[in-house]
Amino acid sequence: MRILAAGLYVFLLLSGGAAGAFSPDPPDAGIAQTLPLAPLTVDTRAGSVLLRVQVADTDARRQTGLMYRTAMPEREGMLFVFQEMRPVAFWMKNSVLSLDIIFIDDTGRVMNIARGTTPFSLEPIPADGPTRAVLELNAGASARLGIDVGDRVLYQPLAGLPQPPR
Repeated sequence: MRILAAGLYVFLLLSGGAAGAFSPDPPDAGIAQTLPLAPLTVDTRAGSVLLRVQVADTDARRQTGLMYRTAMPEREGMLFVFQEMRPVAFWMKNSVLSLDIIFIDDTGRVMNIARGTTPFSLEPIPADGPTRAVLELNAGASARLGIDVGDRVLYQPLAGLPQPPR
């Protein structure tokens, strides 16, 4: 398994296919990024969960992400949106907070969740397949809010994507 993870890490590093996670530090390294908040809903088995997210939809915003952030309210997070489906892996370099990283496919379906990531770790955290978006929340928030694999994320840029089979 470690060989597979190392191979994925090298592939993503060389192909530039990571979500900016394997890019050099951004020019403003050391400064926490803040972006406007937008509403996002996750349809879970128990009902809808309303969140407020900062949207990282450019390379520069994705590269900085939640790095250097020391606190984040419970129902807030960051949504990384990609223009096309692609393999992604994240790491926690310069991330002070432990996070739940939620990988979302082209239909808005949650593919996999990395729960309680390790701050400052350089270990790659990959998606289970090609990814359209990634939602980061405080560690433990996905469990507390009932967010799980198979749930559907509803956010305007994802709204035009094909609906999952019922």
